[in-house]
Amino acid sequence: MVSGGGAGHEPAHIGFIGKGMLTAAISGEVFASPSVEAVLACILQVTGDAGCLLIVKNYTGDRLNFGLAAERAKKLGKKVEMVVVSDDIALADAAQPRGVAGTLFVHKIAGYLSEKGETLETIKEKADETAKNSMSLGLAISTCALPGTEIDTITISPELGLGIHGEPGLEKIEFKNGKEAVLLVLSRLFANTDPKGSYAIIINNLGSVTPLEMSIIANEVLLSSYADQIKLVVGPAGLMTSLNMYGFSFSLLPLTPDVEIMLKEPVEPREWPAVVVPKKPSIFKIDHLSLRREFKPSKNPKTQDFLQTICSALLHAENHLNELDKKVGDGDTGTTFAAGATGIMELLESNSLPLNEPGDLFVAIGELLASHMGGSSGVLASIMFTNAGACLSKGNDLQTSLNSGVKMMMKYGGAKLGSRTMLDALIPAIDKLKSRDLRAASLAAREGADSTAKMNKADSGRSSYLRAESLQDVVDPGAEAIAIIFQSIESKANYKSL
Repeated sequence: MVSGGGAGHEPAHIGFIGKGMLTAAISGEVFASPSVEAVLACILQVTGDAGCLLIVKNYTGDRLNFGLAAERAKKLGKKVEMVVVSDDIALADAAQPRGVAGTLFVHKIAGYLSEKGETLETIKEKADETAKNSMSLGLAISTCALPGTEIDTITISPELGLGIHGEPGLEKIEFKNGKEAVLLVLSRLFANTDPKGSYAIIINNLGSVTPLEMSIIANEVLLSSYADQIKLVVGPAGLMTSLNMYGFSFSLLPLTPDVEIMLKEPVEPREWPAVVVPKKPSIFKIDHLSLRREFKPSKNPKTQDFLQTICSALLHAENHLNELDKKVGDGDTGTTFAAGATGIMELLESNSLPLNEPGDLFVAIGELLASHMGGSSGVLASIMFTNAGACLSKGNDLQTSLNSGVKMMMKYGGAKLGSRTMLDALIPAIDKLKSRDLRAASLAAREGADSTAKMNKADSGRSSYLRAESLQDVVDPGAEAIAIIFQSIESKANYKSL
């Protein structure tokens, strides 16, 4: 079993050499077919009396170089056959459809039959059948760059069916999100399939999609309307890549009982992932959640208005806070606060909050933030609201309760006023609430946040890992979020309505 082609598609094809798949592979230069001499040398090196099958992707250079090498090997007394894979369905009217990741199905099935001692004629027949039945389609957000060159990412548009050498695809598309991208590719692949048929799918990383994103793509595949037809999954993994192309591809193969056995057989090459049968996750009850307090929902239009105003402001500021955080952190402050705001908005829409019971409301918000907000900001906000809620329930006023919550934040978070964190905006603002003046509290929060831009050293939080020059003139994103919260409610009713 011999395959190969241009470099730049690693681990294809050399990564699939081993028992159960390929005997050998030949690599050319980047995106260039290996020479006739290189292919011939390989054939002569590995081919015994049983013969040799060449598995070739349908590109002119590969067909010519592998084909001529095969003819020369035959003249030297070798039994050689060749199967050409043309599984790319991107261009329906193409005279010569391209060979892409579906080639790996041919590697696997031909390799299985070779290990079982089948004849060259039988293996070629089954390999041809597999190649004919395989279908592949990819989608890329950006194309690849040859070594030593750069991509002008500004001019690149997401493209359906982009070739694995960067060739133009089927059409330019508007990319919205992973779910729609996955459904677009799946819908084209399944358009001409048997709706009652069963299929194996290869979920292939075209080069530079992160493992997290590939997991999201795989998840969307298994949540799609086509999930019931997908019986075997290969990947997600980089199997037939295109240098640093930012995209993915799916390859389908109809399943028969025999094909399923051949695909599931373990092989030696570690680059071939285990073929898995999709299954739904087991759901189990989290017992400790039943120990949480249950709150009786109540209505308070003014309180609801305050919460909606704050949440809307945080959602609107998501990109601003993320951009600010990129300068001193990992760029997720806006997303973190937006997640908390979204969770509160959902509870408001379902009328699930005790809006007329301030103590219970704070505790309920604290519990929600613990599970929705994430990161250090989420847990610290949860600590503050939970503690402040307990104080309110004991009859303390809002300022005293918030101060108690802040002290608990400081205890567990280790920061204090001047540490260049959200506390630099929160503590001054809470102090001004003593006079029940929301405008004064808003101004104090803004002044506190702005003061962090002049702090070139941080004692706690994300900024404590950075050099002074990285912090200069950059407002702490957590403090900025607090300032936005207080500014959003400044124009609302007086303090008593809280």
